Amino acid sequence: MSSPHISVVVPTYNRAEGLLRSIASVLNQTADPDTYELIIVDNNSTDGTTSAVAELVKKEGGRVRHVIETKQGVSFARNRGIEEARADVIAFVDDDVQVGDNWIEIIARTFAEQPEFECIGGRVLPTWEAPPPPWLTSLHWAPLALQDLGDVRMTISAQSQRGLITANLACRRRLFDRVGGFSPAFQRVKDGIGSIEDDEWMRRVWKCGLSALYVPELVAHASVPTSRLTRQYHRRWHSMRGRFYAALHAEEMEQTSTGSLLGVPAHMYRAAMASAVGWIAAAGRGRSGQAFMHEVRLRFFRGFLTQRLAQRRFP
Repeated sequence: MSSPHISVVVPTYNRAEGLLRSIASVLNQTADPDTYELIIVDNNSTDGTTSAVAELVKKEGGRVRHVIETKQGVSFARNRGIEEARADVIAFVDDDVQVGDNWIEIIARTFAEQPEFECIGGRVLPTWEAPPPPWLTSLHWAPLALQDLGDVRMTISAQSQRGLITANLACRRRLFDRVGGFSPAFQRVKDGIGSIEDDEWMRRVWKCGLSALYVPELVAHASVPTSRLTRQYHRRWHSMRGRFYAALHAEEMEQTSTGSLLGVPAHMYRAAMASAVGWIAAAGRGRSGQAFMHEVRLRFFRGFLTQRLAQRRFP
């Protein structure tokens, strides 16, 4: 095929069945097939992914490529995809996500119409494998890698720090030349949870004075397995999230006018106390959803504190 305008990168690890659905959605586009390519980055899968993809690669020819990234972790896989990409625009989708049939067209049109933006992202909506429990409202979507910032386009910058996630993201190639790829220090490895490689990368974009654009019509749907619909999963996710943010040293968390204790800023202790009081009060009133929100904030704090204590022992 001729040089594509858009390279779509799908990192994958042991999700052969879901991967094939993701691939089908990327290939079933209203856009001209010759305008984009698909790069499947296999991160050492052992579930038959290689054989599942082999026939597809043969059928699609050079339009679909399958590469192996032996360094374990989603950042390594995405960075390998960036290296392999031939287009000036690189789009990312996860191996449990299906995109809309006009996804490629929207990406191409948005970049053509909005030359001032280096990066765009959109909605990631749920496809539930089972009905979610009543407490699992959109306030608890972060652990599910879901995102919906509303119906209006929005500039994402250092002044309005909202996250975009690589489950549905597209960037100009030159952006990676400027800010670098995704950091392995904050990545998800195999079935790990709570990682912040997307957030850390977006912070580097902001530090360069650049902006991203949220595009609500750029829609993807993520499969949400029943294993992620439990309180235990969300507790673990927030605990690990706290550990990652302790390692990140995010500016807004580290700023304090009243000092710190055990490497944790004082304002985080105050917030934890407020969450503890809120948890008790909400539980006493039978408001289980509110109580759980306070609980997972405490889980985040505990993870943050645990990581800071570990850093003090082994700097």
